[in-house]
Amino acid sequence: MPRQAREKSSSGIYHIMIRGINRQNLFEENADRRRFIEILHHYKTISKYMIYGYCLMDNHVHLLIQEMEEPISNAIKRISSSYVYWFNKKYQRLGHLFQERFKSEAVETDEYFLTVLRYIHQNPIKAAIVKNIGKYEWSSYREYMGTPVITDIEYALDLYATDRVKALEIFKKYSNEQNTDQCLEYHEKTSVTDQELLEHLKRYGIVSISEIQKLEKAKRDDIIKKMKRIEGVTIRQLSRITGISKSVIDRI
Repeated sequence: MPRQAREKSSSGIYHIMIRGINRQNLFEENADRRRFIEILHHYKTISKYMIYGYCLMDNHVHLLIQEMEEPISNAIKRISSSYVYWFNKKYQRLGHLFQERFKSEAVETDEYFLTVLRYIHQNPIKAAIVKNIGKYEWSSYREYMGTPVITDIEYALDLYATDRVKALEIFKKYSNEQNTDQCLEYHEKTSVTDQELLEHLKRYGIVSISEIQKLEKAKRDDIIKKMKRIEGVTIRQLSRITGISKSVIDRI
């Protein structure tokens, strides 16, 4: 069955979500997150896109981005390919890291633009990582409230007020409001957290995802068998955490 064509945005603005293949984590340490942001910054000068918001979660990334001189699909391909090349070289791994087809939605109105921006910034709260979005280091919220580095903050702030101080006050209040926003929702229900599973792996001497992928098959399978016995764990979750396909884990 042919893929459905992406919805074209008349404004050129899109909410993009890039996911890890099999929901695998994209970042093993903060240096990886910094590298991804550097790549976003680098390709701004090449693809000429505007970045209005971003948030780096463990196994997916949200972007609020506007295409200018180059189609957004080309820009995302540049970003993804560059990061995967760097990540694979760093962790001595092969193969894909991102799910092949990224998710996107057109952002046509100013009202929805502000909704998406708030949704992106509140991702860490909804994931119970932080209680205050200002405490999360890997989103564009801090750039709005401080000194912008890669984020084009003027567009959003001008929608609130022409006076910058007033605009920031309104932005902060709106961004922290409780809401039921649902934009490209990403659900993953588990009764055991990813962090708990990572702690289990550490007890088996596995510090990073790349280590388990490079283990001798018998030793790898033994660890997977032990992980599968953990109450509440799912095959999908194990696949995401380890980067090993669901079919392989299911057979072990």
